[in-house]
Amino acid sequence: MTTNTRNTAASKTPAVAKDAIALLRADHGTVSGLFAEYEKTDSSKKKKALVAEICAELSVHAQIEEEIFYPAVKAALKDKLLVPEAVVEHASLMDLIAQIEGIDPDGESYEAKVKVLSEYVKHHVKEEQDEMFPKAKASSLDLVELGDRMAARKADLLAARG
Repeated sequence: MTTNTRNTAASKTPAVAKDAIALLRADHGTVSGLFAEYEKTDSSKKKKALVAEICAELSVHAQIEEEIFYPAVKAALKDKLLVPEAVVEHASLMDLIAQIEGIDPDGESYEAKVKVLSEYVKHHVKEEQDEMFPKAKASSLDLVELGDRMAARKADLLAARG
């Protein structure tokens, strides 16, 4: 849960304004690091804690994307493919998260679900970073203003999670 604390504290620091893409890339890096840490540990207790943190990070990330970033990108780009595809990918991720959250890391099924979640996330991140982000940067979107709104919403969601 230390990452949640770090992210919440960072989100409340107005001196360092992040644009929307920088904020999302930072989230991608955080989750990637958590998956890497998960793969290195043998402790069931540590795995459970890491998975809880991964699921929380992904849930909040998906929510701010769907509430704020995606609608803005869809409108700015008049997009009919990238955003709908990303939303479908989020639904698959959230389904896996629901299957993983709260269960004990005891067996092949758990490990397989976490592995598939990691692979889904890597695929989703690659598509966003290679396709959606460059198009968003080239658009007329005010990415700093969007980032401010996303950071505020993220802080609220993390605070609500406790």
